[in-house]
Amino acid sequence: MAIPVAKKYIADFENMGFGMFVHWGLYSQVGQGEWHFHHSDITMDEYKKLFDTFTAEDFDAEEMVLMAKSAGCKYITLTTRHHEGFSLFDTCGLSDFDAPHSPAKRDLVREFVDACNKHDIVPFFYHTTLDWYQESFETDFDAYLEYLRKSVEILCKNYGKIGGLWFDGNWSKPDADWKEDELYATIRKWQPEAMIINNTGLAELGRLGHPEIDSVTFEQGRPTPMKRAGMPKYLAAEMCYTINDHWGIGDMDFNYKSPAELIRTLCACRKVGANLLLNIGPTAQGGIDPFQKALFGIIGKWVKVFGEAIYEVKPYPAYCTSPNFALKANDGSALYLFFTDLSRGGSAHVVAGTTKYAGAYSFGDVTDEIESVHWIDNGEELSFLQGDGMLTFNAKGYDYGLSTCVRVAKAIIKK
Repeated sequence: MAIPVAKKYIADFENMGFGMFVHWGLYSQVGQGEWHFHHSDITMDEYKKLFDTFTAEDFDAEEMVLMAKSAGCKYITLTTRHHEGFSLFDTCGLSDFDAPHSPAKRDLVREFVDACNKHDIVPFFYHTTLDWYQESFETDFDAYLEYLRKSVEILCKNYGKIGGLWFDGNWSKPDADWKEDELYATIRKWQPEAMIINNTGLAELGRLGHPEIDSVTFEQGRPTPMKRAGMPKYLAAEMCYTINDHWGIGDMDFNYKSPAELIRTLCACRKVGANLLLNIGPTAQGGIDPFQKALFGIIGKWVKVFGEAIYEVKPYPAYCTSPNFALKANDGSALYLFFTDLSRGGSAHVVAGTTKYAGAYSFGDVTDEIESVHWIDNGEELSFLQGDGMLTFNAKGYDYGLSTCVRVAKAIIKK
């Protein structure tokens, strides 16, 4: 069965490779994650008091966008409205439960979009479909869905061209008629080339959804290769991932992932052609936690060196000792060979464990003729042999003082 050809906007999304997720709302003031209302023993009337103290005084959209850009992110997905029902945008009379009516008195989505456009970052809008604030969600579901559709229409009409809409919450009523046809038709009317993504949740990783969906989701789980043969349309894939245990900021969440783990996760996503959407949780009034900023800064240093290998690339069927793998440049000029298990050289007095410094690595099923191979980080040429579909070369490990956790070699394809 044939594999469908990707529409241009889907291919463009897939080529971006790496995005930043931003979870920020009233819940951020509590510092106990984005599900604080659901997990706490309080009423909505009590919870709504957070509205009265929401000033957004520390929110600097340009600072956030520049942080994402320096990390190598090509797009940012912002929670314009999370499950608590509070909107960071001007709802134009649909509700007073939004940022312009709060003490912030600002349309924070407008500031976000303007900063993205200024610095060549593509803005995406997260929008909940589950709503704890709107009573109609439980009492008059059809009326609620009309409120949801009109909210999304405002986002599609009032902020210029956007990269896409990212929905989350249909899993809360699995047997309900969410009237997705009407919702997605509204998006296509105003934003015909916007990605439409609807998160299937932790239990349904990679599940196909409505025909208008453009990407499957992998929440907190490594993506698997897409089996696109026979699909009615080409679908992208995206993994969304936290840097600790919560999406919204957790003041007492110290379980941060290491830069090495996050870099390996980015590479694992690209191995199967999926994007990584890596989350931050701004502080109570919208500032960026210094440690979160530092994490993205270290990832950015890696991307600055090896970034050409994660954008504008596609999976390549060559095999090697797992978890090493190959990607091919979209223009057909090169293969990128990823290594996560290289040794380090140096004195046994300073290098723990093996001090093996170089070894032969082979990739099988390499159908392209290779002209040369070199490390991207220092340009060092690597000797190689090729024949019978095998590409074998001497993969020198890290010099002492260097340890990038994932190292990439570039194999130039003979024209």
